Amino acid sequence: MSDGATRGLSVPGSTGRAPTFGPSALLTPANGITALRLLATPVMIALILVWGASWFTFVFGGLLALSDGVDGWVARRQGTTRSGAFLDPLADKVVVLGALVALVAKGIIGWLPVAIIAVREIAMSVYRSVVGRQGISVPARRSAKIKTLLQDLAIGLCLAPPLAGHTVLLTTGIWVAAAMTVVTGAQYLVDGRRAARTRAVSGPDRQPPATDAG
Repeated sequence: MSDGATRGLSVPGSTGRAPTFGPSALLTPANGITALRLLATPVMIALILVWGASWFTFVFGGLLALSDGVDGWVARRQGTTRSGAFLDPLADKVVVLGALVALVAKGIIGWLPVAIIAVREIAMSVYRSVVGRQGISVPARRSAKIKTLLQDLAIGLCLAPPLAGHTVLLTTGIWVAAAMTVVTGAQYLVDGRRAARTRAVSGPDRQPPATDAG
């Protein structure tokens, strides 16, 4: 359950070894892991709805979150791809939003912070798609990784049995994650405007390579 800000297109050979797959490859081990993450999301949602906070759900969710790191590690070793740069952040959003909506349906957290996170994630995906068609790239920020970590921690707190019923703690956790989500969204809007001005002055050849952002 994480944001896919760690798996954008990189320069071939930047890891010190020749990439196994080229930028246009689709059937790669990294994409296979991403597909498994997407397939595991309905299972995660079902576990939350049926059991709520339980050690099995907590461990399953933790492994699902860790799989994103494995996904990125494999991609960097074997060659990042355009398909991976699209699919990985998509999987991140599906996993996180699926878990959060299930937590709301179970009555563990309130709907407002989750709605804020969902609107930001969807709006940012649409925004990056629109500016991307205009040849404007929005490079990933380190703060996106922090945002992803806070989202994962908030979900983990809600799934940990010892913390069940600690409403103030769980509410605080999800609101902190929501606040950071809004902050990073604002940062990307500013970055997008700056990139648009740079492109207008310098031309498209001066634009940095596109990367996935969270």
